[in-house]
Amino acid sequence: MLAAVIFDFDGIIVDTEPLHYKSFQEVLVPLGLGYAWDEYLRHYIGFDDRDAFREAFLAGGKTIDAEELKGLIAKKAAAFNRVIASGVKPYPGVVELIRSIQGNLPLGLCSGALSCDISPILKQLGITDAFDTMVTADEVAASKPHPESYLLAVDRLAALFPGRGITAGKCLAIEDTPAGIASATGAGVKVLAVANSYPEERLAGAFRVVDSLVGIDCQGLSSLF
Repeated sequence: MLAAVIFDFDGIIVDTEPLHYKSFQEVLVPLGLGYAWDEYLRHYIGFDDRDAFREAFLAGGKTIDAEELKGLIAKKAAAFNRVIASGVKPYPGVVELIRSIQGNLPLGLCSGALSCDISPILKQLGITDAFDTMVTADEVAASKPHPESYLLAVDRLAALFPGRGITAGKCLAIEDTPAGIASATGAGVKVLAVANSYPEERLAGAFRVVDSLVGIDCQGLSSLF
């Protein structure tokens, strides 16, 4: 029986990947480390900001220390918040699905994005109050595909709802990338994948792949599980 649902953020709730790409390039191009959109999709999508910058420097044959990395992350976060200030749109059906789950099942968010990237968008969409817990890049040492973030999300939900018998095997993750799927399944969480960012054949490891969340509600997720 389904005990809890955990949403990814980028590529599931909103199509922020082009916005992240634009923000990264604003920081990296002046350093001679920019790359094409296709390369972002092929290699960088799914990394948190820390690992994305590390990978860009590695690809450019440069080194980066902790202090420089911290500064670049701050610059990218500022660029991203400028980009989203004009407004963002959710993926079709996702806000309706979140609202149908809220109050019926424990609900978590597990993202490789920073909290400062996520919070303004949740506020814009009117779903700031929807999630019982959120795990963001600020709180974990290892980004997806490492399972750390999902392990933490499951532990938090289990602690918040001790009477519901929440374990990883009774949770469902909603993801859109191979890295996200690997992170969730590595923590023992089943994955419903949405083909927002990758075609179905790239989403192996999910128990089910759908083209859209339109028309799916809490009861529908339970029946899928």
